[in-house]
Amino acid sequence: MKTGKQAVLAVSRTAGRLTAGARLLPSFLVVGAQRCGTTSLYRALAQHPLLLKPVLHKGVHYFDVGYDRGLAWYRAHFPLRAGAAVLAGRYGGRPRAFESSPYYLFHPLAGERIAADLPGVKLVVLVRDPVERACSAHAHELARGFETESHFEYAVELEAGRLAGAEESLRARPYSVHHSHRHHAYLARGRYAEQLDRLEPLLGRERILVLDSHEFFAEPERTYERVLEFLDVPHLGYPVFERHNGRSRPKSLPESVRRRLLDHFEVYDTRLVRWLGGDPSWRR
Repeated sequence: MKTGKQAVLAVSRTAGRLTAGARLLPSFLVVGAQRCGTTSLYRALAQHPLLLKPVLHKGVHYFDVGYDRGLAWYRAHFPLRAGAAVLAGRYGGRPRAFESSPYYLFHPLAGERIAADLPGVKLVVLVRDPVERACSAHAHELARGFETESHFEYAVELEAGRLAGAEESLRARPYSVHHSHRHHAYLARGRYAEQLDRLEPLLGRERILVLDSHEFFAEPERTYERVLEFLDVPHLGYPVFERHNGRSRPKSLPESVRRRLLDHFEVYDTRLVRWLGGDPSWRR
């Protein structure tokens, strides 16, 4: 039996599909990385009257795990063009729909799908200290029940075996879901440069904005201004900035382990310089 919330969602999705042709498609996406402040940025941007979030929830996850549902299903999640026209008249700018699904950055097929279905779309990417990101992701997956290994260091040792052949499997069966690729990629998701380099030839460097999440939380107004400039959206005041989805780690990471992992990420962090316009905050 459906709960009240599930029933409302079902009705809303049905209505969305029936009116899909009259709805917006996203002009930009927050695509990751996971555990890098995407929810906090999403909620700040959603307070802008010309930036229109999905009708139902933050992350639609169409281009990674829902692509078999079709573009009409995806479009059904976004506001009606008629409502957007009213906002355009009120605020003197073009409304832009968007969503935030942090698996898009890492999924091997998402970039190709985005480029094909959303020509001209822009991508916003947040990155943070990849060691901290890995620890946070492990705590997150453990709390949600997707991870069974409670020791972070051992989960990292298991990662290569868990992810072996995952990308090949996802490409061979495009509509499949690989549990470990989605939930156990603690180090792989922190090799940000690999993922950005995969996106660049598909969309072009000028359509991808990479932000340092430490700088976002330290100076949210400045980062917010950069995003609006990138999107060519008028500045209509600052939103309320809050930190969302933070999760404390069960215990501190031994310094020897942290140093070893930082060494692992060094070559990838170096390749981030051209995306960030300088050294990432955790390397300064």
